[in-house]
Amino acid sequence: MTAYLDTPQGRRIAYNRVAGGGPTVVFLGGLKSDMEGTKAVHLDTWARGQGRAFLRFDYSGHGQSGGSFEDGCIGDWHQDTLAAIDALTEGPLVVVGSSMGGWQSLLLARARPGRIRGLVTVAAAPDFTEDGWWASFTDAQKAQLETTGRVELPSDYMEPYVVTARMVEDGRAHLVLRDPLPLPFPVRCLQGTADTAVSTETALRLLNHADCPDMRLTLVKDADHRFSDGPCLALIEAAVAELAG
Repeated sequence: MTAYLDTPQGRRIAYNRVAGGGPTVVFLGGLKSDMEGTKAVHLDTWARGQGRAFLRFDYSGHGQSGGSFEDGCIGDWHQDTLAAIDALTEGPLVVVGSSMGGWQSLLLARARPGRIRGLVTVAAAPDFTEDGWWASFTDAQKAQLETTGRVELPSDYMEPYVVTARMVEDGRAHLVLRDPLPLPFPVRCLQGTADTAVSTETALRLLNHADCPDMRLTLVKDADHRFSDGPCLALIEAAVAELAG
């Protein structure tokens, strides 16, 4: 049943929580995704069957949460994540980060390293505002962003979305692939080779950059960015089960 949390920043975020044993599994969704997506609901069902505590939620401007997507940025959604983790969970966590949620999971690891038992990323997209958006913008798009404060981009996976100057500028304050990235717990990274939103090069860059004693990358041939068919969901479930113990 959906409930709501008011964050310290005054945003209202929607969440679903399953009571059970620890460590608590937390799902962090992607950009413009929500907690009713295939992966989130699959893990919710799995957690209930295992008697495992589980949390999924919508960032502000996403799904059932308050606010407008165009007003948000990586830092806001990081604050939402911290608010949900701090208020709605206790003890060790196994965090599952999908796409932009993969970046959020790395920010969470930096902010709350003592809470995390293990991390599973699915098509993780760290630093995409800089290395994906800004790096691919034409001079005309960069000029438009500076003069009007927004650019509309098409997507292979959803309706076009608006990129604001605030999203790009705030993203620069939350980059994780430029400075040391200690991940002192097991990490399992899952990536499809047919993903047109996040490249295998990005997955390898994260693998090579992170300081982690137990980190593995699984490439799935022909899997796309959704990573939501039966075999892919089984891989996510197996990774979570392994790290949850």
